[in-house]
Amino acid sequence: MEQVIQTFKKTDGEKRIAVLRLEIDYELATLHDAMVAKDYGLIANCKKKLEKFRQELVRLEV
Repeated sequence: MEQVIQTFKKTDGEKRIAVLRLEIDYELATLHDAMVAKDYGLIANCKKKLEKFRQELVRLEV
């Protein structure tokens, strides 16, 4: 039973990693636009989101 649960968690984690990579790509594009526009508030917001995404990605890839 434990192996079934671990397999399910692994599959779920792999799906989340794929979605997370798309979210990171989108946020990087948003950060680029904010940097071009010199929107410092949006730049700070994007950096915070990217840091959260990075932390989650590190947790999932371990």
